[in-house]
Amino acid sequence: MPILSTQKLVKSFGGVHAVDHVDLAFHGGKITALVGPNGSGKTTFINTVTGILPMDGGEIHVGGVVMRRMNPADVAAYGITRTFQNARLIQQISVLDNILVVLTERNVWGALFERHTALHLEKAGNILKKVGLWEKRNENAENLSYGQRKLLEIARAVSMRANIYLFDEPFAGLFPETIEVISDILRTLRDKAASVVLVEHNMNLVRELADYCYVLDGGKVIAEGTPDYVLKQPQVIEAYLGK
Repeated sequence: MPILSTQKLVKSFGGVHAVDHVDLAFHGGKITALVGPNGSGKTTFINTVTGILPMDGGEIHVGGVVMRRMNPADVAAYGITRTFQNARLIQQISVLDNILVVLTERNVWGALFERHTALHLEKAGNILKKVGLWEKRNENAENLSYGQRKLLEIARAVSMRANIYLFDEPFAGLFPETIEVISDILRTLRDKAASVVLVEHNMNLVRELADYCYVLDGGKVIAEGTPDYVLKQPQVIEAYLGK
């Protein structure tokens, strides 16, 4: 049974189906890639599944629960966490506090004033060392470079201890060393039986990391299977190259 799936999921803008009756299934212990040309519906799909955009039809199934509406405030309770194309951090607090907010209270003010135990600090330290940000722990998030901000957002997502991780273009614009750090994190999550959903344009990374792949175009699924299989399909080549 998949951890997360959708049935006939629809999201429309002005009568245009950005997500057009989409059936997808994501399993634990797998990295599943969502690929497709720009505007194919990948990010809209993730935004709809996580409640940022209201769904206009269909169902979301999480852990046996069927939903026709997802509230963003309830996403964490269903074991789902995500990243964004543009990192969404708490800019005016330190790198360390950005992690402690997630490890303690879900409420920002509650987390900042909660008494942090040695366990909280140890966990936060381990996560920051894993992504190479320990030396930046006392810097405010707003002072980080683009790549460091990406790493901190991924560190925050990992801190959620979720079952389903949705990564929206986590590798975009990064140096090879940072790409390798994030790749290792995704593999570790898979090894811990989490379901990892990866939106990515770099087909070499998709081939390297993904166990399964869905290709979207015009809001519809046009191919699915292993990366090597789907990337050879004529309809996929046409979607990308327009031939």
